[in-house]
This record gives sequence, structure tokens and C-alpha cells, in this order.
Amino acid sequence: MALLALGLNHATAPLDIREKVVFGDEIVSDALHDLRKHGGVDEAAILSTCNRTEIYCSHDLQDLNRLVDWLTGYHGFRRAELQPFLYSHPDASAVKHMLRVASGLDSMILGEPQVLGQLKNAYHQAVESGSIGQLLGRLFQHSFMVAKEIRSNTAIGKHPVSVAFAAIRLAQQIFGDLSERTALLIGAGETIALAARHLHEMKVDRMIIANRTLERSQRLAEGMNAFAITLQDIPIHLDKADIIFSATASPLPILGKGAIESAIKKRKHRPIFIVDMAVPRDIEPEAGELEDVYLYTVDDLREVIEENLRNRQEAAVQAEEIIDTHVLNFMEWLNSLDAVSTIRALRGQAVQIQTTVVEAALLKLKQGGDPEKVVLEAIRSLTNKIIHAPSAQLRNAEAANRQELLQAARKLFNLTENDFGSGKQE
Repeated sequence: MALLALGLNHATAPLDIREKVVFGDEIVSDALHDLRKHGGVDEAAILSTCNRTEIYCSHDLQDLNRLVDWLTGYHGFRRAELQPFLYSHPDASAVKHMLRVASGLDSMILGEPQVLGQLKNAYHQAVESGSIGQLLGRLFQHSFMVAKEIRSNTAIGKHPVSVAFAAIRLAQQIFGDLSERTALLIGAGETIALAARHLHEMKVDRMIIANRTLERSQRLAEGMNAFAITLQDIPIHLDKADIIFSATASPLPILGKGAIESAIKKRKHRPIFIVDMAVPRDIEPEAGELEDVYLYTVDDLREVIEENLRNRQEAAVQAEEIIDTHVLNFMEWLNSLDAVSTIRALRGQAVQIQTTVVEAALLKLKQGGDPEKVVLEAIRSLTNKIIHAPSAQLRNAEAANRQELLQAARKLFNLTENDFGSGKQE
């Protein structure tokens, strides 16, 4: 049984290709059933995100074209259209690939943790679809364990490399615990949405989301312990905000020095931490001159992110070493399965020979044969039958001068020099 990872990602395929090969949650179960029926695989799981679509499977295929044909055909591609963007990783390479994916080492943002949750979701979907067996089940669990070890033993996740998370880490440096703070988020785009999720996870006490259209800020506020306002309502709430994140597409500043100065006075000079993530800027630069105002721009954050990325790259080297060790561990387990199946087959063959010899002996005893002669003949017959096939193979090996097979046989059957000197023959 072989392992394989087949797919494409942000490094091999452009967005217009990736978005056409996505398996939505609503079709994954049917796709897995179809894959096992027509793709020539025994076990399978599908990981599909905005940045990658990958099939992990175990198979007995001599020709992997069948699996590629299934993937291209399922999404309505001609093989030549999709194949240039695909990669495949067999066996140990597939194990290493999954461990790197789980640990965030194969992500667009090095070390990002979201993909581990996506991988766990892919595993649960495959379990529910009945497409996970011993091999993939063990591989997924192994990857989850390794990802946790890397998070615990390296600094891969301790240095934020997104603008939103870098801004929140700066806020923590100023305020410490954010659970008693109020955050004002201006805008409703991707950056603000990500900041809102991070703040919600950190259990910020109160979140206000302001946007030009109330409907968009309301959608973002749902389920986040937040309430929505329009940009025109900001002056009413400004003095309540300990933290302000702003990222709009406005060509003119949203907040001026005067409005922030007024809010500081109402706050009795309790500090305000502001991160202006917009280009052009949403906050008048002069606001940073005010006492008790900590104003950072996207350029300030970029320096933090670049330094953190360097730290992550150093941690990634350590993470790769951990992964290499665990790939070896997994492959040792996988190879041991071949030994187990071989032992099982050998035992089954021996039992079959034993049954044949015993049945023949019992028949002779029923026919009045001498018990002592019957037993001795049965033992001789059993011995000859068991060693017949190995003996024939060893004679062939000797004739072909295959010394490695002869040496392996001596080790396998624990033959010593005394055994060779006895002069005994089959």
C-alpha cells in the first residue's frame, strides 16, 4: 500500500485556477465517494482552502494518471489544462508534505495556524464519509501531534506577521490584558475583519465597528460582542475607545487631531492606542504629537512584521528538523505493517500445511496404522513441506550467486557455524 499527496497551491497555481478546483464543504462527501469509486484509491481525504486543494490517499495504483484524470475531470478541466499546476508527493514525501502543511511551513504566510484547523476539518469530513482507514487515520493524527510539538517547542507562532495581529500585539504591549478595554474599528474590509476576530478571541470587553454603510458594519459585528455605527457617529463614541484600528479606502482622513484631542480631554488623559492601517492615511499624522496618544502607521507595523518574519524563518529551520525526525518515525511504523502482513501470510501458510499433514495422519490412524510410525512420518512430512519452498529459493540463489539472499536466510533462520558443521541436509 502506497501513500500519495496530489494537489496544487498558491505557489504553483494562480487564483483563477485555484478557485475552479475548490471542493466546498457541501460537496466534499460526494466527491470522496466518487474518488474512491473512480479514482482508484482505498483511503482518501480532501483539503480545500483558498490557497490549496490537495488529495491525500492510499492506493495500489501502478499508474497515477487515473487519479489525475479524476481530479481534472471532476472539475471539468482537460488534463493538459490542469496538470502543469499539479504536484505529487509519494510515500515519505507525502508524509513530510502533510506535516509541513499542518505546521504552517507550506503556507503563504509562514507559520500561520489557520491551516491546522482546516486540516482537522478535512480529516473529520473524511471520517464522516467513511473514507479514512488505518493508514490515513494514523497519518492525520501524527500530523496534528507534530504541529502541536512545533508550536510548543519553537517560536514559529510567537511572532505575528499579519498587519492586524501585529497591531494587536502592540496594543498588548501597551495595555497588557485587553479584556477590560474598548476597541473602535473603523472600516469593514478584510484587515478590519481579521483584527475583529483576533480581538474577539482575546475577549476584548467592548468592540465598536464603524463603517460608511451601517449594513456592512452590522454584518461584521454579528457574533463578536460588538455593535455597529456609521462614520458620522464616531465622535460620540471616540472618548470610550482605548484602542483604535482604522483601515478604510477614504481619500481623506477620517479622524483629525482636533477630534482626538477632544476625546483625550474627556478621557482625563487616559492613553489611546491608534493604528492607522490605511493608505492613504485615515488619521491625521499630527494626532501623534498629542500627549497620551500612541499612533502607529502601516510602515511602523511593516518593520515589526519583517523582524517577526525573520524570527519565524529561524524557527522554521528548527521545525523542519523536528519534521524530518517524525517522517522517519512514521515510515518505520508504515514499513512495519509490511512485516506484519508477511508474518500473517507465513503463519497462514504454515497452518495450512499443518492441517494437511494432521488430517493425513489421523486418517492413517483410523485405518489401523502403527501410531509410532504414523507420528514419525507426519513429523518428517511436516518438516519437509515447511522447508521445501525456502530450500528451493536458496538453491536458486546459490546458482545465481545471490549472496545477499543467502546471508539474509542465515540471519532470518538464526543459523550458526555449528549448524553448518553438523553435516545435516534436508
